[in-house]
Amino acid sequence: MNNAQLNELKQRYVASGAASPAGQFAERAENALIWDADGNRIIDFAGGIGVLNIGHRHPKVVQAVKDQLDRVMHTCQTVMPYEGYVKVAEKLSQLTPVRGHGKVMLANSGAEALENAVKVARAATGRDNVICFTGGYHGRTFMTMAMNGKVAPYATDFGSMPGNVFRAPYPVPYHGVSEEDALRGLRMTLKTDANPHNTAAVVLEPVLGEGGFYAASPSFLKAVREICDEHGMLMIVDEVQSGFGRTGKLFAIEHSGVEPDIITMAKSMADGMPISAVVGTDKVMDASGGNSLGGTYTGSPVSCAATLAVLEVFEEEKILEKSQALGDKLGERFAKWQQDFACVDNVRHLGAMAAFDVVADKAKHTPDAERTGALCKKAREKGLILLSCGLYGNTIRFLMPVTIEDDILQEGLDIIETCLKELSHA
Repeated sequence: MNNAQLNELKQRYVASGAASPAGQFAERAENALIWDADGNRIIDFAGGIGVLNIGHRHPKVVQAVKDQLDRVMHTCQTVMPYEGYVKVAEKLSQLTPVRGHGKVMLANSGAEALENAVKVARAATGRDNVICFTGGYHGRTFMTMAMNGKVAPYATDFGSMPGNVFRAPYPVPYHGVSEEDALRGLRMTLKTDANPHNTAAVVLEPVLGEGGFYAASPSFLKAVREICDEHGMLMIVDEVQSGFGRTGKLFAIEHSGVEPDIITMAKSMADGMPISAVVGTDKVMDASGGNSLGGTYTGSPVSCAATLAVLEVFEEEKILEKSQALGDKLGERFAKWQQDFACVDNVRHLGAMAAFDVVADKAKHTPDAERTGALCKKAREKGLILLSCGLYGNTIRFLMPVTIEDDILQEGLDIIETCLKELSHA
């Protein structure tokens, strides 16, 4: 079927809240390229929203999935366990920088990982409250909608959210929230809203994902760790988007040297197969009773096989080094754009987790969401998938595969530059 025929079916049968606004349908993909149902070639700077750090259909992952399909597809690991689950747990325990010996539970999505992290924290502390941050994004289930630091479009139409979730400011100096302001706000939240004696955990992203790709400083993260220790609260770090090599480390928290009690992960963990994980200190992870964590499909054999293959690719192809190199290339091009275009400001990257802001006034840091949308639209028309994000909807984020070929990377960046020129003259 072609794009037009598929769009007609989409309009008739797909719920409008779940339907993509895009009019093209993926037919096949390879590394950083997608071909649609009409045969058009598209450069992918979105990576399935950060899921494809080693590219579409990496051969090693594809082969691991095929091999697993010839053995076992599903048993439900709580009914009949299998090697893949425990091997993934072993690897993640060894690689994840939590305090002490790590233990692991596998789930299906980032939101599910965050839900379980909160369950574990409440069981381990006997407390209810959770503190999250402005601009944070943790998922679309009810608990994670309550945890998100942005309302639209995630929680707009869905009524009351679960309670015992409180908010503190995330440090974004560009938008007037200094590290000192954020720490003062966190302490004030503990003073006025979330009694520390009733607070199980502080949950934060070391780099805001949906919130705009703003990185918390190592000193801020260390201060949060100290505040958690002072009050016996757990520190939960959400690495769903920033993890698995996006920032040049396996996990972004490693840039700070801070060891959380729990880390959640998903997205690029299995190169497109659905899986997530909660990794935490053994005493914390073992706090809840038997059969209290899990689900029908959690840690499926096929997704576990993909995860193990991804970890092999990281080592064999030096993915972390490639992420750093890609970030340097993006940073260099962004700096040029910031000089050349009045609408490009606040360029930034941590490894290949890179972004810039689109503004109406650089001196006032005035967000320009309309021009941001126009840039993404123009890029799509020229054959490039580009994503926006941020509390003000004016951040362009870059999540292309770390394995992208240099000529494809430059072609995509040239498209953006052409679009910026066109918008400057509009």
